[in-house]
Amino acid sequence: MNFIEYMIQSRDQILKLILEHIELTVIAVGVAVLIGVPLGILISYVKKLNKPILGVANIVQAIPSMALLGMMIPLLGIGTLPAVFMVIVYSLLPIIKNTYTGIQNINPQTLEAAKGIGLTKFQILSKVQIPLALPVIMAGVRISAVTAVGLMTMAAFIGAGGLGFLVFSGIRTVNEVQILAGAIPACILALLVDYLMGLVEKLVTPISLQNSAGSKSKQRKDRKHRKAILAVTAAGIAVLLIVSSLGNFNKADKVIRVAGKDYTEQHILTHMISELIEDRTDITVERKVNLGGTQVVFSAMNSGDVDVYIEYSGTAYGDTLNYPPN
Repeated sequence: MNFIEYMIQSRDQILKLILEHIELTVIAVGVAVLIGVPLGILISYVKKLNKPILGVANIVQAIPSMALLGMMIPLLGIGTLPAVFMVIVYSLLPIIKNTYTGIQNINPQTLEAAKGIGLTKFQILSKVQIPLALPVIMAGVRISAVTAVGLMTMAAFIGAGGLGFLVFSGIRTVNEVQILAGAIPACILALLVDYLMGLVEKLVTPISLQNSAGSKSKQRKDRKHRKAILAVTAAGIAVLLIVSSLGNFNKADKVIRVAGKDYTEQHILTHMISELIEDRTDITVERKVNLGGTQVVFSAMNSGDVDVYIEYSGTAYGDTLNYPPN
């Protein structure tokens, strides 16, 4: 089967995973902006907090993403929450640093003039510093958003969905077509996010500070065009989030979550048990396939994120029960 045939046959699954990937990325980047920008403003005013906050952000950035995700499983379980948390903490450094840099690099004479006309500290921040620093802040948000698209592929490792599901499945089965089916849409999505964030960056930059060629009227026309593109995109994302929320709200009352590990036999067993339950009962089954190794799935069951999975007596005896003791 070639790549085109696979994309056509699996189009429904790929579209579902793309929508999941977009939803997770938007939530993570949105929360990162809400946390990172105030922190950047805070350290620009309270100098003592500068090194501690940036130091912690740098340390977190140095931790391998898989290791951080693994450390979050005992605390946050599996699924969306730990995946979003991981991407948020990785997205904070560029946002905090660019916010701080943008505010610090404003001409002191401009701030002195603002004080001279009687503006309060809050007015100076909201009417002078933030507007002038916005292009630099948006550059940090742009970096974080593009990075978040790639990082969110890790979400599939703990059952949160997204395009990483195809990438991990393809790696384990040595299926290049499946890997490409997950990697190529993720790359396109990253380029699209970079383009949209570039539009936002240009919109928040005053026309007088832009180096764009053409007359002022043409530049204003371009701004209206960018606003229209961003408005349509924002409306589409809002609809996606609303539909997803309604879908979660309208889930059946009787739900059982069946999990499986990250290899073929477990995939088959997970679907066999799920179909058997659905055939013999009125319970809705939520499948959590490809959840990594024994400890990941067992931790998920302990925390209540999954209800049942197939285990082997030898693995349970040696790995889960740790017998004989070391």
